[in-house]
Amino acid sequence: MAGSFALNTGASIPSVGLGTWQIKPEVVGDTIYAAVKAGYRHIDCAPAYSNETEVGLALKKLFEDGVAKREELFITSKLWSGNHAPEDVPEAIDTTLKDLQLDYLDLFLIHGPIRIRKGTTHIPENLIPTDIPATWGAMEKLYDSGKARAIGVSNFTCKKMEDLLAVARVPPAVNQVECHLIWQQAKLRELCQSRGVHLSAHSPLGEASVLRNPIVAAVAEKLQKTPAQVALRWDLQMGQSVLPRSGNEGRIKENFDILIVPQCTAMRNRLAWL
Repeated sequence: MAGSFALNTGASIPSVGLGTWQIKPEVVGDTIYAAVKAGYRHIDCAPAYSNETEVGLALKKLFEDGVAKREELFITSKLWSGNHAPEDVPEAIDTTLKDLQLDYLDLFLIHGPIRIRKGTTHIPENLIPTDIPATWGAMEKLYDSGKARAIGVSNFTCKKMEDLLAVARVPPAVNQVECHLIWQQAKLRELCQSRGVHLSAHSPLGEASVLRNPIVAAVAEKLQKTPAQVALRWDLQMGQSVLPRSGNEGRIKENFDILIVPQCTAMRNRLAWL
């Protein structure tokens, strides 16, 4: 199993990345440092996670300590729903780059096909109509400038993907969605693969619901691996990168070790029936 997947930009995205959602600011730095030392090369961030400043401090320390070089890491961030106006997109990425202490992002995603009034919160009263083509046009300019070496989307359905692909000058490189054994996203995966868009799985353990599944447990016992390793490896064998998140150093290492879980067609066929 390769350690990366090819993107339509010609770049590669690591197969296993560290998600930083719900990792508290006071511990995210140590978490990232431990993950990169363990072999992770993809860190997935977002302003909505309220920890990008601390992520930036961790990255700076990694570079200064010689643990990794900037060009060895793949850093993703996202455009917040309140910054969809084309004139707000450049300011949004500049703020993220400043917080992360970086000159460019490897991947910049529209966080979701939902727009809210600038400066407000995600509640129904603040929702306003989206204009994804206009927002995407601003994203394309970031790609042209080199501030984002790849652009993409997150949480886009088949319909939203088809609408975007119909108007995009620069096709999205990635669609990052929740995808796991309980919610396999087969139709979306087929669409993305047919159009050269890489599917990346956030929440690949389904908020632990996957780990309690008896079939997953049985396969894990047969392979002498953990349920989490089996579930994450399923995503990889389906062609999707994964973004597990954990603040526990032992689980961080365990999640990365899926690259040495045996390739198993029988396992994939059995798990497909979940």
